[in-house]
Amino acid sequence: AWVGSLAMGMIFFCSPIVSIFTDRVGCRTTAASGAAIAFIGLLSSSFTKSLEVRYFTYGILFGCGSSFAFQPSLVILGHYFKRRLGLANGIVAGGSCLISVPLPFFLKMIGKAIGLAHTFQVLSALMLIQVFLSLTYRPILPPSCDSQHDGQDKLGSRSVRQQCWSQTRKYFNLRVFRRKTYRIWAFGIATAVLGYLVPYMNLVKYVEKRFQETKKDWILLVCLGAMSGLGRLVSGRIGDCIPGLKKIYLQVASFMLLGILCMMIPQCQGFEGVIVICLFLGLCDGFFTTIMAPIAFELVGPMQASQAIGYLMGLMAVPMTAGTPIAGYLNDYFGNYDAAFYFAGVPPIIGGLVLSVVPLVHQKMLKKQR
Repeated sequence: AWVGSLAMGMIFFCSPIVSIFTDRVGCRTTAASGAAIAFIGLLSSSFTKSLEVRYFTYGILFGCGSSFAFQPSLVILGHYFKRRLGLANGIVAGGSCLISVPLPFFLKMIGKAIGLAHTFQVLSALMLIQVFLSLTYRPILPPSCDSQHDGQDKLGSRSVRQQCWSQTRKYFNLRVFRRKTYRIWAFGIATAVLGYLVPYMNLVKYVEKRFQETKKDWILLVCLGAMSGLGRLVSGRIGDCIPGLKKIYLQVASFMLLGILCMMIPQCQGFEGVIVICLFLGLCDGFFTTIMAPIAFELVGPMQASQAIGYLMGLMAVPMTAGTPIAGYLNDYFGNYDAAFYFAGVPPIIGGLVLSVVPLVHQKMLKKQR
């Protein structure tokens, strides 16, 4: 569980650093460099024989590279779209589902034919293509840094300590945390994702153990990917029709439903019931993923959106990484996955309740300013 969970956690843990690189060197260079690092991580994983080494090659190297390749794809959309940002983000995010739907069947087929090592090499080739695709990013908005502030930092009259502190403040810009609505939003999402990955990481093993279903378990992943793609397209279009921060209510609904569905998994009496739940889980995933960037643009504006997304994903790293190992521990302790799925359902519900406060706080702040 730690290998995959560590890779997913690194994608979010590196995001604050990625936002700095995105602001300083641009989306194109950051994404291309990240894809190259992820390519090296996947390729080196094909030569590893030890699980401990794979913690580094796949968990850290591939996860870190994926973070650098992923986040600029969210930020670059804000350079081209404003009124239809949600729809554009939904189309881009839904594109990944075109691959993720047939990918489980494809991996199972080539895994049996050529083995795990060569499968990693095939995946690394796909990541290499991403290096060239990233070169198409052309930022339009000016950099978010203040040129006058930068000029003042270069003055030689300051001491070394003052210059170091000034450079640190310049690169690690924490102005987004001055907004109360952003703080509440970030805390709510960080809370919700504690159990977010548990069903995705454990559903296949749960079905094999509970229903002795090993030949059709790949259907679950296909259902998750297909409905996630549909949810991303639909939620992007719906998000454009909802004014301002009321878009957050889409995330509230998706998290609340996600928590309830996780708790319903142990109640399924057959494999077909799990499939139905997977369809709705994928839909919730699509709604949550697509609407995240438009909300960040609404909260802090396009000039600070990169920092806002980066810090948010950084806050998500620890709970998202810890959720799957905790579920694995509960499975070892109780001898089944029931407690793990009940545990996974609680944080999304709590996080959804926290997020529902954000529009109310925003309206109260506007009234106070008036």
